[in-house]
Amino acid sequence: MLNKAIFNIIGDILKVNDLTPEAEVLKELGARLARIRKQQGFSQTELAEEAGLGVATLRRIEAGQDSQMASWLKLLKTLGMVSAIEALLPEEVRSPMAEARADAGRRKKANTAGGLVWGDERS
Repeated sequence: MLNKAIFNIIGDILKVNDLTPEAEVLKELGARLARIRKQQGFSQTELAEEAGLGVATLRRIEAGQDSQMASWLKLLKTLGMVSAIEALLPEEVRSPMAEARADAGRRKKANTAGGLVWGDERS
């Protein structure tokens, strides 16, 4: 119980990170979807109908109990938020660690391409 209470306190601050259990991520995404739906003035019935989903499906998604990508895509399209997928999975991810690894690989290739290996000396 104490761990759940601590998670709830931290979760209110961080919401979603790499350590967040999948079930909690789904609940948070469902809650966010419900907030956006309400902000845009949709009832559950209206959004479900416009997205071509059953109301029960939307209710499960908002409760964090359904993770069907096709359903999420339909809802995001109806809410005019398909571009949010770009933030979720960008075409190209640039991270300092990935760039450092790529640079190291290029340096290694450059050093071995000329036939030189560390410790060799030129005459």
